[in-house]
Amino acid sequence: MALELRPNCECCDKDLPPDALDACICTFECTFCRDCVETVLSNVCPNCGGGFAPRPIRPSREWRDGLSTAKRPPSTKRVSMSITRDEARAFAAGIRNIRPEER
Repeated sequence: MALELRPNCECCDKDLPPDALDACICTFECTFCRDCVETVLSNVCPNCGGGFAPRPIRPSREWRDGLSTAKRPPSTKRVSMSITRDEARAFAAGIRNIRPEER
């Protein structure tokens, strides 16, 4: 199953197109820009408590049959956090010093 490739940062609503180099995701594919991951979330997903990794870039060119953004387009549904930035910061403060692989 291909990644959804959500179109925006769930915190600041910045556009994150499929080729965005600053898009980060958690294992549940919550999507945030690198700036929010570092300055607001302290590398703690406000939804699951996990850490973030750079979101892979889906090729725009079809190098193999059916595998490109043209054949498997990214999502157009914008997603937002269900909590405020202050709530996300408070949540992160409690666990940010625990390494993601130990949370």
